[in-house]
Amino acid sequence: MGRRHVQVVEQLGLPIAGICDQSAEALAAAGTEHGIAERARFTDFAALLKETRPEAAIVATHAPSHCAFVCQAAAAGVKHILCEKPMAVSLAECDRMLEACTRHGARLAVNHQMRFMPQYTEALRIVHSPEFGGLSSVTVVAGNIGLAMNGTHYFELFRYLTGERPAEVTAWFSPQKVANPRGAQFEDRGGAIRVTTAAGARLYLEAGADQGHGIQVIYSGPYGQLLADELTGSLRLVVRQPEQRQLPSTRYGAPAVESSVAVPASDAVAPTKAVLSALLAEQDYPSGADGRQAVAVLVAGYLSHESGHAPLPLSAAESAAERVFPWA
Repeated sequence: MGRRHVQVVEQLGLPIAGICDQSAEALAAAGTEHGIAERARFTDFAALLKETRPEAAIVATHAPSHCAFVCQAAAAGVKHILCEKPMAVSLAECDRMLEACTRHGARLAVNHQMRFMPQYTEALRIVHSPEFGGLSSVTVVAGNIGLAMNGTHYFELFRYLTGERPAEVTAWFSPQKVANPRGAQFEDRGGAIRVTTAAGARLYLEAGADQGHGIQVIYSGPYGQLLADELTGSLRLVVRQPEQRQLPSTRYGAPAVESSVAVPASDAVAPTKAVLSALLAEQDYPSGADGRQAVAVLVAGYLSHESGHAPLPLSAAESAAERVFPWA
């Protein structure tokens, strides 16, 4: 992902002050691939900050190091910082990141890119249209995408689509623990999570460890359903005919109009470019506060699972603010 961020910076026409990686092999590969001079390659982030004094920084490491690097960058005077997700491995670390950025006058974005991806911008337009009638629920059925690595994307997307803060979380984790491709030290549970808002909107994320393919999303509202296949980029919309809209919800088989919309398949570079552009323009970017809320939903999910799948208010996550999780 770090090398994709280099692509993003190049596409935006921004000069690269330096790149940093603790792996000399990865550093050489990225430097050679993008023509970055040896003097701009660092294995120590503090040295990069001191010698290059960048105006913006991107933290694309594994989650356990996000907090330290973001705080270092803010303290060094970097004014725009983009951090990969999940934002951190504890809520306490999220708070330290937010405090450091506030104290040093830095803006922090977390790379929750979905608000810039066509399949979601189109979904946002559709579900809030008169023909659809508003958003009642979002159901995601996916392969084992990881509740931290990718689940947090959907927690932030749900907040963005509804414009509401999540109110309650219930979770069921898969009993099997699958080896993490990013290293044996990491664990990212599969399972199911239900998130609700105070107004009653629901997110259902089903990504069990025994599921091995695809990502399908169903948006439901008073008058229709929108089905999205994220890997192919296809959207299928079914809505009641106008004269059928005032019938009760029990008339779920009322005559309907069906249409299809083609959007680009999922891509990591273009929406990341949009996030960085929004951060640098200081408008409409997924903020550190948004990233913290996604982590809070995940923490509440862990607590719900450990409490016998009890529905818990989002505020319950604060009782485990210092707990460190093994996410990548």
